[in-house]
Amino acid sequence: MKADITPAVGKLRVFRRLMSRRSAVAAMLVLALVVIPCAAAPLFARYDPSAQPDIIALRSQPPSFAHPFGTDPFSRDVLSRVLYGGRVSLAVALIATLVSITFGTAYGAVAGFAGGAVESEMMRLLDALLSIPRLLLLIAVFAAWRQLPLPAFVLIVGFTGWYGLSRVVRGQVLALKGQDFVASARALGAGRARILMNHILPNVLTPVIVAAALGVGHVILLEAGLSYLGVGVQQPQPSWGNIIQDGSDQIARLWWISFFPGVAIVVTVMAFNILGDELREALEPRQTGAG
Repeated sequence: MKADITPAVGKLRVFRRLMSRRSAVAAMLVLALVVIPCAAAPLFARYDPSAQPDIIALRSQPPSFAHPFGTDPFSRDVLSRVLYGGRVSLAVALIATLVSITFGTAYGAVAGFAGGAVESEMMRLLDALLSIPRLLLLIAVFAAWRQLPLPAFVLIVGFTGWYGLSRVVRGQVLALKGQDFVASARALGAGRARILMNHILPNVLTPVIVAAALGVGHVILLEAGLSYLGVGVQQPQPSWGNIIQDGSDQIARLWWISFFPGVAIVVTVMAFNILGDELREALEPRQTGAG
């Protein structure tokens, strides 16, 4: 029974397994090297990301000591824009993933625990939502409301990304609610809400945690794609996606404008994906063969 190990001991064992894996440590170091400078962008950026100091003399300058990532056609410093854009892209990804994880876990847990007609209706609704391509839906929504505030953008991205997780959580809950520890809690007088919150949900955290790590990387790519198409984060606020779009029409001549935010996206998404895989192996050693 999963609940046999105390939470403190279980967390310590997971942490030890995770830290014993080189790829997990490497992924965390890479994320630290990306996230810390972006989170503390005012300390690392030498210029205002929207400032246009000299649109004649400083426009489209290649990487140099003064501007390590070069400048764009508006004389803006690309390094500063990548750092500030990273804050936006990472914040969008983290908050949208948190919304998706929270709603998807709640929906799947309620559906699995309720059973019967309630579960049937909830899953039919979920099947209908899964039939709608997420990317096309988001493009349609954001194209209709071009001046959508950033918080609304984050919420819409978050509320369209929970469907798959809810099915996984529902399956886990269905498997757990017939276990002996749930029957024991029910025999001791625990109510349905208490059983669900205190006994079942703590035992379905493994797929939730893994989905969160993988989801952040997915949303970074999604935001970048939408911003590149002009329906995501709007100028002059930088994000990795719209910085790439700034240099896309002259990529052969001004390669540095799109190259550096592109590298940031690839490295960050790869690190989150590796960390998600390593978390799965650390949290489920019996299934993966990890010690």
